[in-house]
Amino acid sequence: MESKMLFTLFLLICWLFTVQPETTPAKKIIQHEKEDEYDRDIHSVLREMTAMLAKQSIQIMYLQKENEAQAAKLRDVDNLKEAIQAQTAKLKTTEEKLAELDKLKPQLQVKQVAFSASLVATGQRHFGPFSALYTLAFKHVITNIGNAYNPNTGVFTAPVKGAYHFEFYIYGYGDASHGSGAILFKNGRHIFIAYEHQPSHTSSSSNGVTLILEVGDVVYVRQRATAKIFDSVNCHTTFSGHLLFTM
Repeated sequence: MESKMLFTLFLLICWLFTVQPETTPAKKIIQHEKEDEYDRDIHSVLREMTAMLAKQSIQIMYLQKENEAQAAKLRDVDNLKEAIQAQTAKLKTTEEKLAELDKLKPQLQVKQVAFSASLVATGQRHFGPFSALYTLAFKHVITNIGNAYNPNTGVFTAPVKGAYHFEFYIYGYGDASHGSGAILFKNGRHIFIAYEHQPSHTSSSSNGVTLILEVGDVVYVRQRATAKIFDSVNCHTTFSGHLLFTM
């Protein structure tokens, strides 16, 4: 019996809690005021958010402009790098060309090579006979353009590769036992000979040749063994040569 009464009491309490009291006009006014205040708060929040969004939009716009400016600067830097690289390449090419020109300078400077000399500079002299070949040093230098001929040794040294022409004239007095003659040599190799043998009076012989010489090749004239040669200030016996063209 007691349990039934307790259950009934529980149901009554639940009903009281579930029943909504009727709203009075005063309460309705308060509720409307709260709703208006709520709406105002929402509008205020919306305005603030709108202002924030506008501000952020402006900031984003400025950031975009700054990014565009930075991108333009980067493009300028890239263009400048390319220009510098191009100038560097041109400079390198120019330096290479200058280096080539430096290598060619010696050849360009020795385009003109020529010499001519006779045996004695003063007085007169008989040469030979000798027991072996004798290198003639033509002391009286008339011309020595390029300084390729050495009057102390009688040796011509090619300063540049090219075609050279040489001539030599040999003079002597007639002798029944000895002729007058000499041989032109290139790097120790017999090339051409000029020889004449007269038993009396005078004798004269000559020869000429065109040679292809490398840089450093040497050309000189050697008197034949047992031959006799004469020269004086009248320049009877001579040795000459010149560069025809480079190669």
